[in-house]
Amino acid sequence: MKILVMGLPGSGKTHLSERLQPLLNAAWYNADKVREMANDWDFSPEGRIRQSMRMRTFADFEKSNNRIVICDFVCPTNNTQGNFDPDIVIWMDTIQEGRFDDTNKMFEKPLSVDFHITELNDNNHINISKELLKNV
Repeated sequence: MKILVMGLPGSGKTHLSERLQPLLNAAWYNADKVREMANDWDFSPEGRIRQSMRMRTFADFEKSNNRIVICDFVCPTNNTQGNFDPDIVIWMDTIQEGRFDDTNKMFEKPLSVDFHITELNDNNHINISKELLKNV
């Protein structure tokens, strides 16, 4: 199962993912760490597409080995979301604007979400994990 935790920078993607990961016993890929490994800090539209494909490669590998995988990254456009091809989408809709104007301008609300998080709290990760594990 490929889980995309997406939202604007500062919305709580990593916060949720690091709490969700042990409950699901999942692999976890954080966009900043993946960009660091690739030494690719290009945030142009092309760079963002490349990053979505890079994240997909890691996620597809984990999924092909029967692991649950969480990938947390901005994934700002419907194109990048489609490139990643998630099984589950968790949208961190907790802030109106992130800290980067270019990202704010290009960010598109996801077309379809499985979990729409509008506030950070101490139960989101517990509730989501219980719901996801019902279907595993």
